[in-house]
Amino acid sequence: MKRIGFYILMFALASFSSCGFFELDNYDEPAETLQGEIVDAATGEPVLTDQGSEGIRVRLTELSWGDNVTHNPDFYAMSDGTFQNTKLFKGNYNVRIDGPFIPLLREDERGVPLADETQTLDIEGVTKVKFEVQPFLKIEWVDEPTVSNGKITAKVRVTRAVLEDDFRAKIEPMGGYSNSFLNVTDIQLFVSYSSSVGYRARDERWSSKIEYTGSAFGALLGETITIESNGTIPEGRIVFIRAAARINYDTPRGSGTRRWNYNEAKEVMIQ
Repeated sequence: MKRIGFYILMFALASFSSCGFFELDNYDEPAETLQGEIVDAATGEPVLTDQGSEGIRVRLTELSWGDNVTHNPDFYAMSDGTFQNTKLFKGNYNVRIDGPFIPLLREDERGVPLADETQTLDIEGVTKVKFEVQPFLKIEWVDEPTVSNGKITAKVRVTRAVLEDDFRAKIEPMGGYSNSFLNVTDIQLFVSYSSSVGYRARDERWSSKIEYTGSAFGALLGETITIESNGTIPEGRIVFIRAAARINYDTPRGSGTRRWNYNEAKEVMIQ
């Protein structure tokens, strides 16, 4: 009886072996790299935003396997408007980005394409891609920030980086247009010990914001806006600050995510 059981076990092992059960996975690990940069089409300057889901979303769709494909997991650009993915398989990809700028892929309410400024390319080795976009807003520092009694006072200027008529010409054909899309809703002053300061890397004790209703900010475009940090920052510390502003328009459309345009980070010594 034991001998019969032994033969049955040996037969089962041989069957598994012959069907490849014990074969090693010999597929190569994904090792191709995509490097990208996002710049203002008008000025060539990097598009600065948040480093996280409120920043620039990068979506890759591998087209090598035919039409019925799904996109890769999304990832996000860094705060300086660059992005990188070092774990890709070699192949043909569509690269789409969504951020605080005119959408690159625009469709009407029926899903009929109006414009497609995404890019399709072969990724092999280190592949580089550059997107020239139209940011919604431009945020600039006005003078250097000042410090008094543990508070930072900063002055900023907010202007439109895309003309209102151009914005309307590209967004209105998508359907459901509202003049309120262009309203500036808030200005933020983010404060952090981290040099990657932003919404995702902010200290809520000291960061502050100014909110605006309706079209109230319209008269302030191009003017100097003064914004002060909250709380009291401990003396002798170095912090980083960035200012951000956004309009009442979500990208991608229907996502509910209204993304900020930023200026560059500044280092501030609290004395």
